Amino acid sequence: MLAETIEPEWEFADHVREIWKPYRYKILYGGRGGVKSWTVARYLLISGFQEPLRILCGREVQKSIKDSVHQLLADQISLLGLEGFYEVLQTEIRGKNGTKFAFTGLSNLTAETIKSFEGYDKFWGEEAAGFTRRSIDILLPTIRKANSEILFTLNPDLDTDEVYQRFIESPPDNCLLLECSYHNNPWFPDILEEERKTFLRAVEKGARRQEEYDNIWSGKCKPAVDGAIFVDEVRETLSSGRLCAVPYDPKLQVYTVWDLGWNDKMAIGVVQTAASSVRVIDYIEDSHRTYDSYVNELLAKPYGKKLEINPRAAWLPHDGKARNPQTGLSPIELLPKLGLKTDPKGVPDIGIKAGIEAARQMFPRVYFDKQNCTPLFNRLRRYARVISPTTDEPMMPKKDENTHGADMFRYIAVVEKELHNQTQERKPIKYSNRGIV
Repeated sequence: MLAETIEPEWEFADHVREIWKPYRYKILYGGRGGVKSWTVARYLLISGFQEPLRILCGREVQKSIKDSVHQLLADQISLLGLEGFYEVLQTEIRGKNGTKFAFTGLSNLTAETIKSFEGYDKFWGEEAAGFTRRSIDILLPTIRKANSEILFTLNPDLDTDEVYQRFIESPPDNCLLLECSYHNNPWFPDILEEERKTFLRAVEKGARRQEEYDNIWSGKCKPAVDGAIFVDEVRETLSSGRLCAVPYDPKLQVYTVWDLGWNDKMAIGVVQTAASSVRVIDYIEDSHRTYDSYVNELLAKPYGKKLEINPRAAWLPHDGKARNPQTGLSPIELLPKLGLKTDPKGVPDIGIKAGIEAARQMFPRVYFDKQNCTPLFNRLRRYARVISPTTDEPMMPKKDENTHGADMFRYIAVVEKELHNQTQERKPIKYSNRGIV
């Protein structure tokens, strides 16, 4: 049914009426009060009223039905006057013509388990800014029925997020982009308008940042996540163009700095230095891999020959000295046997707080290779503190998937002065009352 022929009580704002046109992808993005979720909920409910459809609603993480759009759809059923048609059950919604709404969290699905949703007509991804590449990669080939649709609603977070990159920054063919914010919502409520003005006044007083306002109310991307530890450093890196092409320079020495992990992520940064600049030219992040697989990958790179001859090619944290009970060797002892010499002392343990301060001091001199190290840069953008629920004050850094890359970056800062371009370890200068010995 075209928008022009729907019932008056089912009215849609002018800026979203194109949602009724046939597109494979429909992306509604913008700031608060843009009727993104209401629009998609109404569109899907009316579509399911017109013909029997199977509709999957998903978020990246859904621990229970309370985390889903189930309640939002139930509320819209009432507003649309469709209570006699739809039956709202505990974990799904069914229409009298056979239409079915199901709900899932994408992070828990695998390529096998998602097959249970093959044959669905439409997918709605709410809060899609948080969708990972893995989730999208297993989702897209599953929703493949003829004339099927994939809809995403989101307030953009970072410009490197997967949905933003794949569907807004570089949209595919057959993709509808609908920008939705308060300024094009004809029903923008007075209570939200007062909130917006209050926020704007806080910006004018310096109590809030302009970029916060732009993200929340206009849907513009942020330089870093809320509570980010390196928010100012990230902003300055982007504005000065230091996330750029940083090719391997064969005239400079090459070092690797590691944060160790098995179930958690192993994070390895590949670094060169020149004068006062620190050049992060490559980054490896993975899990459940053996040390020899990482070493083989590094040595196969264009800079591999440099690593082989560097007597201190690998810098490991203090836990790199712990011996494996099966082999009797520590990682610091094992890597040289695999072809990558390590500094036997490892990275000094100066504590998280001091390490963060060292990273802040180093940040203005760091260049990140855009092709290889954007994943690391995104970890730093998302490395944030826990916010106290009672005082709203930042606390210790969160322990999440961003921790490992950020820890590795801290280790680079701690040993930066040791990452020089001399082929031999520098010996300390000794002095006596007669001069240099």
